[in-house]
Amino acid sequence: MTTQQAQSRGALGSLAFALSTSVPGIHSAAIEDGELVVRTSRDRLLALMGLLRDDPRYACEQMMDLCGVDYPARAERFEVVYNLLSVTRNHRIRVIVTTDETNPVPSVHHLWPCATWWERECYDLFGVLFSGQPDLRRILTDYGFEGHPLRKDFPLTGYVEMRYDEDRRQVVYEPVKLTQDFRNFDFESPWEGILTLPGDEKAHESRQGLKLPR
Repeated sequence: MTTQQAQSRGALGSLAFALSTSVPGIHSAAIEDGELVVRTSRDRLLALMGLLRDDPRYACEQMMDLCGVDYPARAERFEVVYNLLSVTRNHRIRVIVTTDETNPVPSVHHLWPCATWWERECYDLFGVLFSGQPDLRRILTDYGFEGHPLRKDFPLTGYVEMRYDEDRRQVVYEPVKLTQDFRNFDFESPWEGILTLPGDEKAHESRQGLKLPR
């Protein structure tokens, strides 16, 4: 570890200690894989985010990303992960809260306007609700799409398929059908029995000591 890396890790360690000892509602604050990861509750999220943005010790001017993670076995199956960047302090802070299908997470779009796009994506793909978000619409899936495709229990094939019908001259939606004719497989490589591959005639000639016709 270089001196600069050690200094950066020490600075993040100081921030983690300050957050865990002086900010209410922090479940944990620790260094994970070289980044400061803070876990908090939904009801304390806005106060923490405002602090991380406005306090000069943290100075997280930018929210680089917001994403979801699904753990179906948990009571609160979703983690909402906020990746913050401080250009001034040259550090990153990751904030994590948990929720389920019905309890909304407070929107942070008034702190970072770009959050609207990320919150819409998280809602679209995971079904996470965000209270106070004035534009909570789907953003990646089609109109009338059913379900949330990044949930672990969402079927890999989806529920419906879309195609263009030549006879009706319009786009139609139909239930997914995965019917397949029975086929016999011999489980042998298609290359077995081929002594000379296309383009490899000269190598085959030299190996066999043969003279191929010109």
